[in-house]
Amino acid sequence: MPAHLLIVDDERSMRELLEYMLAREGYQIALAENGRKAIEMIQAVDYDLILSDIRLGDLTGLEVLRAAKQKNPRSIVIMISAFASTETAVEAMNDGAYDYVPKPFDNDELKQTIANALERKTVEADRQVIEDELKKTVHFGKIVGSSPRMQYIYQMVRQVAKTRTNVLITGESGTGKELIARAIHEESDRAENAFIPVNCGGIPETLVESEFFGHKKGAFTGATQDKMGLLEAAHGGTIFLDEVGELSIPIQVKLLRAVQERVFRAVGGTRDISVDIRIVSATNKRLEDEVIAGRFREDLFYRLNVIEIKVPPLRERKGDLKILAQHFLEKFSREMGKEVSKISSYAIDLLKKYDFPGNVRELENLIERSVALSNTNILLPDSLAMSIHKRRWIEGVQNKRYDIDEVAKGVALDNILAEIEHAYLKKAMECTNGNKNKAAELLGITFRSFRYRLDKLDIENEN
Repeated sequence: MPAHLLIVDDERSMRELLEYMLAREGYQIALAENGRKAIEMIQAVDYDLILSDIRLGDLTGLEVLRAAKQKNPRSIVIMISAFASTETAVEAMNDGAYDYVPKPFDNDELKQTIANALERKTVEADRQVIEDELKKTVHFGKIVGSSPRMQYIYQMVRQVAKTRTNVLITGESGTGKELIARAIHEESDRAENAFIPVNCGGIPETLVESEFFGHKKGAFTGATQDKMGLLEAAHGGTIFLDEVGELSIPIQVKLLRAVQERVFRAVGGTRDISVDIRIVSATNKRLEDEVIAGRFREDLFYRLNVIEIKVPPLRERKGDLKILAQHFLEKFSREMGKEVSKISSYAIDLLKKYDFPGNVRELENLIERSVALSNTNILLPDSLAMSIHKRRWIEGVQNKRYDIDEVAKGVALDNILAEIEHAYLKKAMECTNGNKNKAAELLGITFRSFRYRLDKLDIENEN
């Protein structure tokens, strides 16, 4: 929809000039010949922007400004006048005017001021939508997501956190299994005690037993003093066995007793050590298949898998992608001291076409790189540091053909329209050797509209 502008000026010739000039830019125009009429219209309609003279016959433009701000504090008001003093201009800005433009004004400069004001309003409105979505998002610790799949997981976390039951968290790499484990710990009555994460695949085989159970001085070469094991360090709290499927069979045998009875013996020790621990495990493997293949003990599997929580891959929870991307954007913007505040809708559409084999971790790394490399306060499609993946998607879109009969099967209309717009803009630029005015004419749109679409999609920077 075209932006709806209200022009307030007591000079008929000025009203007609502004109406003619701005209507040609594609705006919908409303006119008010005095302050009282303007305030009546403002009370009845929410205008996208108000352009008001300061001197109006009956009331002042400042009164119109204040009335607009009283009705809607986010109203965009630009003041114009040939007679305003510096004090009046300052007063207008203090009262919330977006800008002050003295007469006589340069037409192009005024049009650019209006375009900038409307773009800022759009950005702020989009940011508010994002903030509202984030407020609705359920957070467990550092987990972000509001999709039905994640809501179910949050419910499971609440239920199992109140028990001592062993939990097995399954899912692909990068889905956030450790965050689920931490949420279970933080929601439990053990939250004040230790949470000990153990990367089972990252400990050398020769050290695994000592790391888990500890050792006594002299138990083996290099054991120069007693060492507490990770199981004992987790006493009163939670131990998280990440990638538990990587443990060797000999270690699984020794771990089984500790899991069953919460009792173990340090390497070289002569007495049993009892611990009060909660055991949460995670794996990206199908442990059932590992059991069948003889690589994982069946009895240990059933001990660990009392309750299973399956974490979906990102490709199965695309509804969370936007708020996850915004969450990481804000995180890394703060950390890097940058003011990248928004991801364009077209960039989000591009992300949704990618399956993210690395899941949430890959998305996080992508946004971190993109923020680091960004030179603007908004991430556009070409701002995404996606290397060859992004280029393949864009090339695929340009050569795509659409079949209207596919509607019967269900289609994503917004995505189709975005793809078509991108392809037509790109082709128009190619046909005119980059001449924007001619390209706009070929597409039958205004130069301003064409330039806005180019900037939105960042087509000029594509290779």
